[in-house]
Amino acid sequence: MKKMVITAAMALVMGGAYVGVMPSIAVAQDSAAVIPELSEMARRGELAYTASCASCHGVNLAGTDKGPTFLHQVYVAGHHADMAFILAARRGVRAHHWRFGDMPPQPEISDDDLGAVITYIREIQAANGF
Repeated sequence: MKKMVITAAMALVMGGAYVGVMPSIAVAQDSAAVIPELSEMARRGELAYTASCASCHGVNLAGTDKGPTFLHQVYVAGHHADMAFILAARRGVRAHHWRFGDMPPQPEISDDDLGAVITYIREIQAANGF
């Protein structure tokens, strides 16, 4: 029992430390992201992203004081698969990597536009080493 309590306490401390560093990734250190020549799908995604996502997640994925950047290792496909973006848009997300508060669902974005937004995000990430 004592070992379990110590393990739980360590997890809370480490979790708090992890959350404590995450705000530093909220806004990309250098907001001048490399913008590649985008595919047709990504160009469509850029329009939808600008309309539905950029007010919180920033121009060119750079983040704002309302939402995190997507130009970070946390958001690469190996950590946040495309389905994570779909679920976030459809269901919203409880704050877990940052301190911006919960993300509400985004019902105004269509499934087709959401797929295009994910393509846009992934192309910008790839061009910036993520």
